[in-house]
Amino acid sequence: QVQLVESGGGLVQAGGSLRLSCAASGRTSRSYAMGWFRQAPGKEREFVAAISWSGGSTYYADSVKGRFTISRDNVKNTVYLQMNSLKPEDTAVYYCAARRGPSTDSVGEYDYWGQGTQVTVSS
Repeated sequence: QVQLVESGGGLVQAGGSLRLSCAASGRTSRSYAMGWFRQAPGKEREFVAAISWSGGSTYYADSVKGRFTISRDNVKNTVYLQMNSLKPEDTAVYYCAARRGPSTDSVGEYDYWGQGTQVTVSS
């Protein structure tokens, strides 16, 4: 079992920045790929970014490419999402997720999820 706890969400003006963190605990000795997803009210959960266990491969949704950066610190068992140039359409609950094996953008292929952290971007 892996437990994930997100933090760092909040209210920010358009054009601002936030850094989300996701702390993992439990069986973190295994090789887990990590992903960030988001869900806005009335919408389906969607892929934001993913990173391989080693950190050597990263993937982004087209909507955040060039603005968001995913990274990880395997010593601290923490994954980060640096979000710059935020837009009102980035408003959502952001979730981190973990899966055994390669990273993917598919919601259904992740094994563990955090409880989410709210990000609100005002115009």
